[in-house]
Amino acid sequence: MAQIVIAEDEFLIADVLSIMLEEAGYEVQTAPHGLAALSLVKEKRPDLLITDFMMPLMTGLELAQALRADDRLSSIPIILMSGAQASIGRSHPDMFDDVLDKPYDEARLLRAVESALSGKSAL
Repeated sequence: MAQIVIAEDEFLIADVLSIMLEEAGYEVQTAPHGLAALSLVKEKRPDLLITDFMMPLMTGLELAQALRADDRLSSIPIILMSGAQASIGRSHPDMFDDVLDKPYDEARLLRAVESALSGKSAL
């Protein structure tokens, strides 16, 4: 079972994502901000990270940069989900395997997860 870490500071969004992904057969853990997600990723070495952009303590871009700079974590696929900052994510294709706009479509998100886990970057 693939393990996914979600970095999302809005509890309800994190909860909905977690439930949806668990129902799709994934093991999911959540972090309330980028710094907590970085610690969780270092500890768990998940198969995928899904992150918001705007979060306290560390943005999604800063989180992605930290992972890409760490040889032990750099191969973990990262999906960015954001509202207004999605365009910033798209301007960094070396950081993100896919970028989804909020509000996201559940089917589109599940396709993005499957693609990222199979090593097929959408960007």
